[in-house]
Amino acid sequence: MGPLIPNGFLSYEWNIIIAVLIGLAFGFILEASGFSSSRKLAGVFYGYDFAVLKVFFTAALVSVIGLYYMDYLGWINMSMLYVHPTYLWGGIIGGAIMGIGFVAGGFCPGTSICAVAIGKLDAWVYVIGIMIGILIFSEAFGIFENIYNGSYLGNITLVDSFELPASWIIFGVTVIALIAFFVSDIIRKRVKKIFY
Repeated sequence: MGPLIPNGFLSYEWNIIIAVLIGLAFGFILEASGFSSSRKLAGVFYGYDFAVLKVFFTAALVSVIGLYYMDYLGWINMSMLYVHPTYLWGGIIGGAIMGIGFVAGGFCPGTSICAVAIGKLDAWVYVIGIMIGILIFSEAFGIFENIYNGSYLGNITLVDSFELPASWIIFGVTVIALIAFFVSDIIRKRVKKIFY
């Protein structure tokens, strides 16, 4: 977990305990922020609530800036971090399916589990749908295997793709986030306010 265990501040046995504590804190923050509400989550698609966009853009920027500062201080080695491999068409199709599910159900997988934990029935329907989708995909994997494993691009990052220093990528994403925040506020002011 971060630089604590590899640098010997904590023993390896703390790994799972810290993971559980982070998971509980994350679930609590999602619920406290109202992210167990399907109406709040779907609001980003309908223009009346952009909290999801702002929170996740902010989380991504804080994380990446924090990681690079930790690398600079020698607490972590960025070259040792795992980068998930990119399968282009599998990612595009999977992203489209998740996006449709997000708009239709009002949840992403994480927020649906958070909503299930507080007893929301629409979240139960969504989670059962996820389980059915996983079952169908795993049983029919032979049909989807070529798409799933096709268009393999390796363990690439934006730094690799654009051949720019990480600082410029971070700066660019920060500018995009600020523009998105500004535009989303303009849209939100023009759309009827929703109370939930």
